[in-house]
Amino acid sequence: MRRVTLACTLLLPLVTAGCGGDIQNIIGPTPEPVIVTETFTGTLTRNGATSHSFPINFSSGGDVTAVLKTVTPDDTTVVGFSLGTYNGTACQSVLSNDRATVLASLLGRATSAGTLCVRIYDVGTLVEPQDYEIEVTHP
Repeated sequence: MRRVTLACTLLLPLVTAGCGGDIQNIIGPTPEPVIVTETFTGTLTRNGATSHSFPINFSSGGDVTAVLKTVTPDDTTVVGFSLGTYNGTACQSVLSNDRATVLASLLGRATSAGTLCVRIYDVGTLVEPQDYEIEVTHP
């Protein structure tokens, strides 16, 4: 019995030394999300609003950026611009800018897969319809 105990005592450090290292090496590297860029266009009318939804396909979420690329014919027009979650019916704003102009951006982080949305709306400044382009980058 003493030999077995002694043998186990001597072998245990050798066996555990062979198991050293990061568990990450055993299960493989963490996958990186595929980054997608989507462009949404439309026309914003006086007292109007438009939402565009998009999927977050990566289970761990990731960074989301929305940029108001153009507003025409008046690129100095001030509009509302928001980023939020989409429930299948409406865009629930999480980040908002009620004084957005061309090149305004919203930066957020999705914590899981799901559906998000970007929204553009008149804040009482439009006198004529404005065409817009929004670019969204997300996982």
